Amino acid sequence: MRLRSPLVTGSAVLLVAGLAACSPDSAGAAPAGGDGDGPTVVTVGTLKGQPHLYAPFLYEDLAPEGVEFEVVQFDTSPDIKNAVVSGNIDFGVAGVPSAVSGAAAGQDVVVVAAAADGGSGIIGREGLDGVESLAGLTVGYPQGSSQEILLRLTLEAAGMDADSDLELVNLPFSDMAGALAAGRIDAFASAELGPSTALQAGAVEVASPYDTPVGRVNIGLYTTGELIESDPELVQQVVDTHVRATEQMAADPQAWADGVVAEFGIDQAVVDTAVQNIWPRWEIDDEYAAQVGALVEQMALLKQIDGDVDVATLLDTAFVEATEAGGDS
Repeated sequence: MRLRSPLVTGSAVLLVAGLAACSPDSAGAAPAGGDGDGPTVVTVGTLKGQPHLYAPFLYEDLAPEGVEFEVVQFDTSPDIKNAVVSGNIDFGVAGVPSAVSGAAAGQDVVVVAAAADGGSGIIGREGLDGVESLAGLTVGYPQGSSQEILLRLTLEAAGMDADSDLELVNLPFSDMAGALAAGRIDAFASAELGPSTALQAGAVEVASPYDTPVGRVNIGLYTTGELIESDPELVQQVVDTHVRATEQMAADPQAWADGVVAEFGIDQAVVDTAVQNIWPRWEIDDEYAAQVGALVEQMALLKQIDGDVDVATLLDTAFVEATEAGGDS
């Protein structure tokens, strides 16, 4: 039985664990149904070349009998979220802020497990030390991201105003390290692999981005309430598999880093640095819920969302609690 059809596209097909995974640049797919013959094929979206979203590449080897996984690679977390809520894929491993945005817009998106914390950095040219050293300087940031929130909160804690005490420049994630190396900016707040790429080129960590009420919260595993209602057993199987994958990454960071390098051809030193700034996790505990609540509050204050988000509804803890109770991890 196939739960969803894979996306069909003219783009190059990427082989992942022996299964065809397709580009998100597609016409979409509809539920295919099934006659009960063969395995259930679950499609999972993740980002290209990101070590903190690598868990889906481990799912196939850790899957329960009768379940197979297809990994579909996307360029942004909003793209993954939109594919989940539209039914083009079944699950997504992507940024929690995108799930928050979807919930605020009334979309059917539910986080059923955490996936990875961290993966952010406030990085600057050599000689900078402490967030106060950014005063009067040009700082890159990706507008509307969790890294913008972390930067603003870190500055606020130091008595600084992001909009008046420094010059903010909105840049894509992929441009940060290059802009710093070229001298177009003095520092940046961004997500991996930008921070580790810059650090390998001689930049320095200016300040930790994690000492705020938002903490390290970053990546989650999410699906739809519709799928949870229609097939909770399958959702549990996927969460169980996800738990095994994140536990494996946490237990052997070098194997995780080596897997990222082999999969995407990224520089080994950059990936080795990046995994030290990422904490694989699956638990949704009270602290995690509070950090997501702080994230929601800040997104509303910055007008990144327009609508109420009930954190208790956004985070469905039943599946990770069942996993924990069953000793699957």
